[in-house]
Amino acid sequence: MGMVADRLAPDGLAGPAGPTGLPRLLQGTGAGAVPLARHRATYPPPPPPGRPADRLLAAVERSGLRGRGGASFPTGTKLRAVRGGRRRPLVLVNGSEGEPASGKDELLLSAVPHLVLDGALLAAAAVGAGEVIVCVDGTAGAALGAVERALRERRAEAAATVRLAALPPRYLAGEETALVRWLDGGPAAPTGVRPFERGVGGRPTLVGNVETLAHLAQVARFGTDWFRQLGTAEQPGSALVTLSGAVGRPGVYEVGVGAPLGELVEDAGGAPDGIAAVLVGGYFGSWLTAGQAAAARLDERSLRQLGAAMGCGAVVVLPAGACGLAETARVLAWMAGESAGQCGPCVFGLAAVARAAADLRDGRAGQDTVERLRRWAGQIEGRGACRLPDGAVRLLRSALDVFGDDLERHLAGGTCAGQARPSVLPAPRGPAWR
Repeated sequence: MGMVADRLAPDGLAGPAGPTGLPRLLQGTGAGAVPLARHRATYPPPPPPGRPADRLLAAVERSGLRGRGGASFPTGTKLRAVRGGRRRPLVLVNGSEGEPASGKDELLLSAVPHLVLDGALLAAAAVGAGEVIVCVDGTAGAALGAVERALRERRAEAAATVRLAALPPRYLAGEETALVRWLDGGPAAPTGVRPFERGVGGRPTLVGNVETLAHLAQVARFGTDWFRQLGTAEQPGSALVTLSGAVGRPGVYEVGVGAPLGELVEDAGGAPDGIAAVLVGGYFGSWLTAGQAAAARLDERSLRQLGAAMGCGAVVVLPAGACGLAETARVLAWMAGESAGQCGPCVFGLAAVARAAADLRDGRAGQDTVERLRRWAGQIEGRGACRLPDGAVRLLRSALDVFGDDLERHLAGGTCAGQARPSVLPAPRGPAWR
């Protein structure tokens, strides 16, 4: 639990004490979005565009805030890189949330849009940007509506230009280079251009995840000492975790970074049907055995020792009796279908992996198929135009390691009762590699 701050932040940016303990980001939320008047009772308007805000940038760096979109990159470093460009930068709010197992960004946009917008405008002030573009999945109706209403409420406030963009509902649309390319009139497909150097319209562009920017707004208001009261030294603060699958109360939970995964599951009503495995990090993540999950902590250093990562904070509990190979094959098929079709590792590699995984699931494969899958994983990793192939092979490798008992049954030409159960992982419709 966090402690009550008893003084102003040393950077002079903060006002009253911040929320004690948890929740932080979702404090005061309930039915509908928090309106501007109630938001402004705690958070003052961000500064108007002008010269870069040195103290704010320094505060973000001291806070140790890292990105919550999946890469966990230091936010202060990202801000400084964009600020150092020759042309005036702009800020993109990445609310695409293409990860099917995640719901945190849509929740933030729907419940506390003004907190996210404040974070975006403060980031703009830190880097000297005069324009903010809020990018939201075009099918996320509640989030789009909440942001539209929030922008109308803010018309009287002097700030940078802010506009809303509805993105195509594709997994890769939220990849930052694909996002830039789409806003420039091209397809939502990755490029090799780094946005902080050459982003939208050729200008240096900061691409910030929704949750990251909401944290930034709280750092600016309550200070770095307050922010660091939760979390670890390497990863301070809290994080939103989308917990789904075989738990009593699935939903979005806010935890201190480094919290025990087992405690989170218990707080969510436990796993009434038992636990076969836990997927950590979403579809770019890794499977953990029930024993590993019970001992795991939700921070990058701890998870790295288990071959996993926090990623976007999506956690799925697979119940006892479910077939992990069937779940994995279904996701790999969907991921292959989400390819931008620009490079061999995706066009040929992921398609081949998906078909082989389906053969393995259906009892049509032998040990040579497993050996090919492991070999292909090594050939694919690190060779794509984006990280989609890397995420797919990470998921595959962990499945082959964690579901050893299932693997032996399927290799023997049989199937398992778990195949007939409804899928636990939320995968949208995609190509049927069955």
